[in-house]
Amino acid sequence: MTDPTDFAAAWADWHESRVRATSSPLGLASLVATHWLTDESAEYEGVPGTWKAAGENIVGVAPSLHGKTILQDGRPVDTVQGAAIELQPGQDIEWGDKRLRYFSRDGALALRLIDPDAPTRTSIRDIAAFEPDESWVLQGRFTPVDEGTMRSVETIDGHVSDSEYAGHIDVDLPGGEHATLVVAPDPRGLALVFGDATNGEETYRFRFLTIAAADESGAVTLDFNRAYLPPCAFADHYVCPLPAPSNVLSTAVRAGEKAVVRD
Repeated sequence: MTDPTDFAAAWADWHESRVRATSSPLGLASLVATHWLTDESAEYEGVPGTWKAAGENIVGVAPSLHGKTILQDGRPVDTVQGAAIELQPGQDIEWGDKRLRYFSRDGALALRLIDPDAPTRTSIRDIAAFEPDESWVLQGRFTPVDEGTMRSVETIDGHVSDSEYAGHIDVDLPGGEHATLVVAPDPRGLALVFGDATNGEETYRFRFLTIAAADESGAVTLDFNRAYLPPCAFADHYVCPLPAPSNVLSTAVRAGEKAVVRD
């Protein structure tokens, strides 16, 4: 077993990094709008100029953005020249301390506004969490599906789309419940969206967990102490996926993050 002091210290470092990242000036809590676009130019609250969807790109006319920096995946690649703007996938515009961000879902395009002065960010003081507990570090077994297999996923705003999934994990929970959890592929391994008996009272309505890739035998480790709040817990206008029915547990998972602490 891990030294309890080391285990707690590693968790504390993770928790601190979560608070820092989510409450940073351009972190999750700074999203103030997701404006869904049409093929007709229109004005949108809080955003200069007019904007529309044009194929895979977002097209704008905003003279006040002339000379502003265009970022590609966070790195400067160009500047806005004149009033006409074309944003491609993965691009932002630096607008003072704010960002105008390209966003897409199932072919629909949106312009997101990121504002460090958003009350959803400035009011954050902490992320409440359960004390780290090694009994919530569980061993499971991963069964993959064929690459490219899809399933229907509903998001918090009611939208349903097909999304790739990786397979399922069988795991025995403290208290005796056996769970078969649907997981999606993730750059760091596997991604789990789950609900449990603490939701609505002790914790947000659902949570996320990133799981390291299975070993050759299919063994995986689920550390529920690292369960974290979805972006929609920090600010409106996110479109987080909801848990699959099989991922809603009757067990109370008293591990990981609980809720955002605000003024």
